[in-house]
Amino acid sequence: MNHLIAPSLLSADFANLERDIEIINKSEADWFHIDVMDGVFVPNISFGQPVIRHINKHAKKPMDVHLMIIDPDRYFKDFKEAGADIITVHYEACTHLHRSIQAIKLLDIKAGVVLNPHTPVNVLEDIITELDLVLLMSVNPGFGGQKFIENTYKKTRDLKTLITKTGSKALIEIDGGVNLENAPKLIESGADVLVAGNTVFSAPNPTLMIKSLKGLSK
Repeated sequence: MNHLIAPSLLSADFANLERDIEIINKSEADWFHIDVMDGVFVPNISFGQPVIRHINKHAKKPMDVHLMIIDPDRYFKDFKEAGADIITVHYEACTHLHRSIQAIKLLDIKAGVVLNPHTPVNVLEDIITELDLVLLMSVNPGFGGQKFIENTYKKTRDLKTLITKTGSKALIEIDGGVNLENAPKLIESGADVLVAGNTVFSAPNPTLMIKSLKGLSK
């Protein structure tokens, strides 16, 4: 499959959010990536269900909701009702990960697991066939604009090997510091979905930047 582009609304202009949503709607982007932060699991607070409901009123593409929160199981139904098409939870935040994934799937939406930079991919061996998506953090979660961690290439290749070996259908998503320089190597390493925040929204022409990211090949 061709790789997907998921612009991160965390880097959008919150004072002109509807405008930036419309930019994504009209672009070649595939998903909206929405980071939910609680100020506990990560050292930042972003937005929750009320804002996502308003985003959903205008978004015309799937909403990929990344929960960077403690005890995420309490909120799966709320985020589904707010408009989430995909929910990803952190391995590091889920005591009973299999149960969490099954709870998301029962809502008839896609379920994924996020791994922080220090977490190896082999922790997913027993659950990889249950997942629709694995999101690899290529920066430490919590803030946009961080420097890309070079070990992500190897980690992506390792995850691709695990997916192939097990017959899993999971997509590999990369989040953090993605730009035109590292994106081709990420795709070559096995990435299926690229999250781009600052790279898109700080560009003079976000639509053209999305087109450039979408047009990259291995």
